[in-house]
Amino acid sequence: MVVLLISACGSIGPSSVPRDRIGYVDAVADSWKEQTLLNIVRLRYGDAPSFLDVSSVISAYTFQGNVAAGAQFSSDLTSTIPRDLATVGAGASYQDRPTISYTPLSGSKFARSLLEPLPPSQVFELIQAGYPSDGVLQVTVRAINGIYNRSGMGGRGRDADPAFYPLLDALRRLQQSGAVSLRLDTRNGTQTGTLILSDKVAGAAADDLRFVARTLGVRLNAGGELVIVFGLLPRAPNEIAVLTRSMLEMLVEIAAGIDVPADHIAAGRTPASTRQDDAANERDRPLVRVHSGTSRPAIAYSAVRYGDTWYWIEDTDFRSKRTFASLMLFFSLAETGVAPQVPVLTVPAS
Repeated sequence: MVVLLISACGSIGPSSVPRDRIGYVDAVADSWKEQTLLNIVRLRYGDAPSFLDVSSVISAYTFQGNVAAGAQFSSDLTSTIPRDLATVGAGASYQDRPTISYTPLSGSKFARSLLEPLPPSQVFELIQAGYPSDGVLQVTVRAINGIYNRSGMGGRGRDADPAFYPLLDALRRLQQSGAVSLRLDTRNGTQTGTLILSDKVAGAAADDLRFVARTLGVRLNAGGELVIVFGLLPRAPNEIAVLTRSMLEMLVEIAAGIDVPADHIAAGRTPASTRQDDAANERDRPLVRVHSGTSRPAIAYSAVRYGDTWYWIEDTDFRSKRTFASLMLFFSLAETGVAPQVPVLTVPAS
């Protein structure tokens, strides 16, 4: 019993931190992915999105054990009934009682975080961190210097301008050549970004640099610096006006490419997809490929059930996974969550 008690106590205390931390991180991350995917599906069917944040997790363990022994001996040697008795008893109890706090995300602050466009400097920060510029800009941007991206939203659905996709391709090649960098400055408490397109490149990259400057209608100075501002059109020849999307717009754009059952479209539950897998231009295809079916897939990056149908992102679709993961980062940039609570260590004493 002593050995059992010692081995049980060994799994409580500091040694439980690595196990619990990884376990809860995985659980919270998976639930956040499923919640985001579910809200994308809800928007596809005209339903309102709803978010619930995990604000705190407190794990509490209780282990109790006892061992008892007793003996009784008789001094009457003539007794025919044995009276020598011995008793041994043991008991143990183990309780794992985590306290998880949930906070509904609602109110004017949360609504603004969903409806307000992302700051352009934060979008380019993601590019500076190494995310593909074409993928980031295709998801987050409505227009650059008046050149429009494709939009699937009902209020302003439109095809991309002819120069937009070639502009994304040229920016991606410049990023791969190392000719694109970002500098952040803080002026009067406001963070501004400066995009630097280096002219110290040769060959095809130099051609891309001239194409970008000509398409955007900007004039590069000796350092190749362009000030990033929010808006549709620039006010100076060294500005890049970026009309970014809000989080709600990005969710709707992804929802427009969901593979929904044909009978749902025929019944009027949802309109036909505006982004098809067989589109001639790859950039007109779904931003994130979300499949549907009547049963849950055996292996999936994330899967949710809405009504009588399962929707999922395949684990082998790296492009969709990367775009979906960047969407999670955009949620953080938009500050859609709640203020985290400070961890508290509680040690009961008796």
